Amino acid sequence: MHTPNKRAWSTHAFSANACTPNEHAPDTHTIAVSKKKLLLTLAGCCLFVALGGWMLQDADAFAMPPKFDLPWLRQVGMGALTVLFFGGGGAVVFIKLFDKAPGLTLNAQGIYMHNFVVHGIPWSDIAGFGVCEVNKQKMLVIKLRDPKKYIESGNAMQRKINRLSTQICGSPIALSANTLQIEFDDLQTLCNRYWTKYGKRI
Repeated sequence: MHTPNKRAWSTHAFSANACTPNEHAPDTHTIAVSKKKLLLTLAGCCLFVALGGWMLQDADAFAMPPKFDLPWLRQVGMGALTVLFFGGGGAVVFIKLFDKAPGLTLNAQGIYMHNFVVHGIPWSDIAGFGVCEVNKQKMLVIKLRDPKKYIESGNAMQRKINRLSTQICGSPIALSANTLQIEFDDLQTLCNRYWTKYGKRI
């Protein structure tokens, strides 16, 4: 049986240390990235970037409360943030379109998320799964036995994202099926099956 690298399963397994799953490990299930879903996401990002550009060029079309009714605030604030946020997201999605790596891997050791570098979470760190819904989009929340060590891992930007995710979903780590070749309910069932088999007994 494959033994995971100890360094990969350190206290910074999710954000700080990359680890590559063994494709031949027992009971491995790999979920591919859905190029169709990525294209739809990219189209949505482009639409919001265009909207942000319009906001920058035509500030008068977007009325704000009198207290904040400043042309420069409308132009630089709302427009620039929209362009930067969705432009950055679109760039990430575009790069992912040409990435041949799978989106998610589950095996006897844990869950591996393929986000440019591979991050793994051992089953021993997982206390179960929950569901968080944001803007009608369901996220599969990974409930951690020690959330703090994941919240405080990674660089400054990652730590901010971890804290924001914890405030919204109750955990720094949540999975989305939006870019995977699997439906949300099937993803939830699969993760719960693996956790019951390898994690619940720990």
